[in-house]
Amino acid sequence: MRKIGEVLRLESLGLSRRRISQSVGVGKTAVGEYLRRAKAAGVSWPLPPELDEDALEAKLFPRLDEEQRQQRPMPDWLQIHRELKSRRHVTLLLLWLEYRESHPGGLGYSQFCWHYRRWLGLQDVVMRFEYRGGERGFVDYAGDTVAITDPASGETTPAQVFVAALGASGLLYAEASWGQTLPEWLGAHVHFFEYIGGVPEVLTPDNLKSGVTKPCWYGPELNPSYLDLARHFGTAILPTRVAKPRDKAAVEVGVQVVERWVLAPLRHRPFFSLRESNEAILERLEVVNHRQFRGEPTSRWDLFQELEKAALLPLPGTRFEPAEWRRERVGIDYHVKFDHHFYSVPYRLIGQEVDVRGTRAVVEIYHKRIRVASHVRERGPKRFITDPQHMPPSHRAYLEWTPERAAQWGAEAGPAVTKLAEQMLGERPHPEQVSRASLGLMRLEKEYGKDRLNTACARALLVGSPSYRSVLSILKAGLDRVPAQPQAVVVSAGQHENVRGGEYYREES
Repeated sequence: MRKIGEVLRLESLGLSRRRISQSVGVGKTAVGEYLRRAKAAGVSWPLPPELDEDALEAKLFPRLDEEQRQQRPMPDWLQIHRELKSRRHVTLLLLWLEYRESHPGGLGYSQFCWHYRRWLGLQDVVMRFEYRGGERGFVDYAGDTVAITDPASGETTPAQVFVAALGASGLLYAEASWGQTLPEWLGAHVHFFEYIGGVPEVLTPDNLKSGVTKPCWYGPELNPSYLDLARHFGTAILPTRVAKPRDKAAVEVGVQVVERWVLAPLRHRPFFSLRESNEAILERLEVVNHRQFRGEPTSRWDLFQELEKAALLPLPGTRFEPAEWRRERVGIDYHVKFDHHFYSVPYRLIGQEVDVRGTRAVVEIYHKRIRVASHVRERGPKRFITDPQHMPPSHRAYLEWTPERAAQWGAEAGPAVTKLAEQMLGERPHPEQVSRASLGLMRLEKEYGKDRLNTACARALLVGSPSYRSVLSILKAGLDRVPAQPQAVVVSAGQHENVRGGEYYREES
């Protein structure tokens, strides 16, 4: 109240209210109010010695007595707070108007807002979150870990602790996992949604690599698998700014509560599996979520049931299946690599970059966000998985040229061609070898004609060389037009008087 005394002093010197306002640093309206109240209270400069600062304030701004308080009853601020968080379009102005309908002589709007803010500042930090029910969920990892002991070796491994918090009620969820990998990050989200029985409209994560590929406040690039999860559950993801913990104050507080009231009480308890540790964490969470806030007869669970449960988005009918995404370039064989196997795409995409999405059962390939191929995921020894529709026409014709079709074509080409094809089929162990040779003979038919090919095949059979190369050589040399000579008969050497036997070379003893 020192400014009131200074205002009175300067006014006694004859300064205008504008000059007094500039000198004291308060508005002209406040200067006028001080002078009006001083005149009404009969106070002027110089002040009496017995009128100190507190006495001057009490004289100019008398407090409401009990009768006045009864005429201006204070609202139930906890109920006002719940109303604000329960519906999207409920505002303090609306609640004040409803209050004034019941209490026409009650607080003015500015006093109503001031008293509410003052009450809110005195509440537990969780109670101060001003998110609407079902609007926001926050996710992060705790700094503390849980020690998991190997029962065989006795070695301990620290497990990471995922923490999630709802914005309106502060309801907490936590679970332990071996790391912060993408599958564990996505799986923890699914368990969080199942725990609360719904999905918040917006998720706010930190800029963890598993969730955000490129952090940016205005246009972050999300991990495609994390984006898959958001689309499946119908939620939006709005990451925080880098190194701005205030953007996710709810989960920062939640992490602190989990570390103090969930993990710390379990610090001396040995765990031999993740499942065992998560059961213990869930037990402690129930205690924390049902514990009343300091100074208020309500808990996180009570606020969740009242404000958020009905406001959450429903869980989808199908369970989320995590997918792994890769950016690959299509090779010259129109295949892309995924998990040590090669999957075909349309040959026109050779050299193009595509996105490969792999689930437990399916591998899908996308080009410019359009799915161009889908394959059943291969986990066996087969290396190449090819859809014939993805092949160039020439390759597809080769693939469709089966031994049966080769034999049918040979029958139409002539008897010698048929016999040669049958011998090739018997001598070659793999059907593809027959198909290749048959395609070669078919090309020779187009180049040299059916009659010359049939004659060349007959000559190749006669000389005992039923192969594509022999037929090609005969046709190139024109030997199919030369009458075939009977092969010379080779007579094996037998007994003859001019033939020396083995005894001839034996040394004399």
